[in-house]
Amino acid sequence: MKNVLALLLATPILLLGACGDDDDTMPNGGAGSAGSSGAAGSGGSSSAGKGGSGATSQGGSAAGAGGAPIDRGDAGQPATGGDGAPRTQFTVTLENVATAKSFTSAGVFDTPVGADAPGPLTPGKKYEFIVNAGRKQKLSFATMLAATNDAFFGPSGDGIALYDEDGEPISGDVTDEVSLWDAGTELNEEPKVGPNTVSKQAAPDTGPAENGNVVRLGDTDDPFDYPSVAEVMKVSVAHLDGTRFKVTIENVSSDAALQTSEGDFPAPMSPGVWVIHGGKDPLFTAGMPDRGRGLEHIAEDGDTTMLGAFVADESGLTYPASPGAWVVHGAGSKPLFSAGERDYGDGVEHIAEDGNPSMLGEALSTLNGRISAALFNTPVGSAGPGPILPGSKYRFTLEASPGDRLSFASMLAATNDVFFAPNDGGIELFDADDEPISGDVSDQIDLWDAGTEGNEEPGIGPNTVTNQSAPDTGTDGEGIVQRVSDVDDGYDYPAPADVLKVTITAK
Repeated sequence: MKNVLALLLATPILLLGACGDDDDTMPNGGAGSAGSSGAAGSGGSSSAGKGGSGATSQGGSAAGAGGAPIDRGDAGQPATGGDGAPRTQFTVTLENVATAKSFTSAGVFDTPVGADAPGPLTPGKKYEFIVNAGRKQKLSFATMLAATNDAFFGPSGDGIALYDEDGEPISGDVTDEVSLWDAGTELNEEPKVGPNTVSKQAAPDTGPAENGNVVRLGDTDDPFDYPSVAEVMKVSVAHLDGTRFKVTIENVSSDAALQTSEGDFPAPMSPGVWVIHGGKDPLFTAGMPDRGRGLEHIAEDGDTTMLGAFVADESGLTYPASPGAWVVHGAGSKPLFSAGERDYGDGVEHIAEDGNPSMLGEALSTLNGRISAALFNTPVGSAGPGPILPGSKYRFTLEASPGDRLSFASMLAATNDVFFAPNDGGIELFDADDEPISGDVSDQIDLWDAGTEGNEEPGIGPNTVTNQSAPDTGTDGEGIVQRVSDVDDGYDYPAPADVLKVTITAK
């Protein structure tokens, strides 16, 4: 969906490391790779460990918990449906059905400080607004240079970084990161003089169409004079607290900022739109035509209505799901975790915090009640490991006998340590008549807090997976595995079924 999929596919965190470097370092620079452990297996075999190294697990009798001091159910007992019992093959699909969003947050600035109503920004006045942004997110905006045909101010496609290279929040003047752009939608005339400039036109959206591309003014053969950015505006960012910043856009133009054939004039600016984003080119792409989402209306008429509505609709978190592991196990066993108890230390923590299944992959053969187990890490149709973004899916096959259960774990990305899983006893693969089940089992999937890392605002907090400076960072967690709905952390999480659809098909 639009730019967000490319953005997320470029996210260099453990969870998304197989997808390459992000152009604006949106999620983590320098984090290792995840989902690059061995290829996901089926039918109970898997090569675990990074780069395909590590333990190889094969289907067979259940293994004990290796002496872990936690009750995982029938520790050391033979698994239901052992060798020789009739087996049914199942195909399991984990599909990301979430809605992809282009921006973390967005808004309109239209009322000068001290004013009672929206209006343009004349010399000496300023717009101010508050944004909430994580370490790897950027600020972009668009506001018209009034008295022109289709000129607007905004950062380049990279956006303005709100944190320095060490991940510390910035405060200061960022005007030098702003350019004056030609939207390429209307032929340029002399500023303040041309009959179709915004102050002279008979009605909005008039003037000959240019059918051009968005380009920096100054990079073209335009014969007219335009003031420099610093002669018109000052843009500053002030860190407030946590992940909040105040952005100020001030009109610093003089009465002679626009020097025209009819005299000198000040340079007003229009209301505009701002976005907090991850990847490049959130509002336009230099050298390409306007996208038709409302930037033209700001650049030509200072009208934020269309673009403001678009960015509002496209704002929110996009939740990928990470590579993970599945286990077929006997009834009564709890191979991955026990609700209300601390994490076993087998590797679920690394999935829940970093989307990295490597450690759990190496421990598959030791899991309590295990009959077969493997990693899943490659989306259907993908050439290599990675997360599942909205619209993509993991698929694996397994075999089971009556009495067997299925458990799995996959991270809800953008969080600190939240993961998808059935209850600790797994999903029953056969009904009361020993008939194999088929269908949508999403209602049996919960979001669990691993209890290994303190929770922060999803997608924003400094130690969430897309913002952390390195894997396995963050404060201590709650200490036990529990449903995230039982954790009173004050943050909002999606309903599990709004992100992950899980279906099981018996063959």
